[in-house]
Amino acid sequence: MDIDFPLVLVVLTFATGLIWLADKLFLRERRMAAYRASGGTAVDAGEGAESEEPREPYLVDLSRSFFPVLAIVLVLRSFLVEPFQIPSGSMLPTLEVGDFILVNKYAYGLRLPVVGTKVVEVGDPQRGDVMVFKFPEDGETNYIKRVIGLPGDRIRYRDKKLYINGELVETRFIARLPPVELRREDLGRVEHDIFLTLGQPGGSGEGEWVVPENHYFVMGDNRDNSNDSRYWGTVPDEMVVGKAFAIWMHWKSLTSLPSFDRVGGIE
Repeated sequence: MDIDFPLVLVVLTFATGLIWLADKLFLRERRMAAYRASGGTAVDAGEGAESEEPREPYLVDLSRSFFPVLAIVLVLRSFLVEPFQIPSGSMLPTLEVGDFILVNKYAYGLRLPVVGTKVVEVGDPQRGDVMVFKFPEDGETNYIKRVIGLPGDRIRYRDKKLYINGELVETRFIARLPPVELRREDLGRVEHDIFLTLGQPGGSGEGEWVVPENHYFVMGDNRDNSNDSRYWGTVPDEMVVGKAFAIWMHWKSLTSLPSFDRVGGIE
């Protein structure tokens, strides 16, 4: 069963915060009154009963200790930067399976945690951005692809060639690395590498699409091995999570050692 970590974090933060606040406003005074009424010898005062205040209940002490930490993590993760791990090869050669990446959560506007509602406009996804979003078909699974089409764009993919608003997107041959061919694609503001599978027919994922308002057309850099907008449609703005901007670690499996050879920015 998948755990909804953002929801768990929000619940724990609010729970510990409410317990700490309730003790601060109401329960502590009652506890102090009972302590004074007992002559300062309450059982929970500890051995020797020499403290000036009774010992805090365990749950209150735990909440007071964890609430600031949870609150800071919630703010950082929800509005600033969130880490993700790459689970598949759909973004090869840009991102490899096992890459740990950082995602800028405020680049496309500040959004409320869990519900994803945008509350502050900051910016919009740009063509060429590597974007994390919620898979539109279930609204829960995190996907990562490259933004190809913006609202109003006409996208065409035919014979492994990409056209945006009738213009062919230029690619430059780099190398043959069987079973793939490495090419450099120019999206205008961004140049990046893509993989095309050698010997695979060009019919897969072909079509023509018009990107609706407040939607984005996304594709994987591993063009013949990516489940993207060619197959399930565009990404609504409310599903956008943030912009991937850096690799900070590579750790493919528990049987291997973490590596920092791939640390750096994401094109």
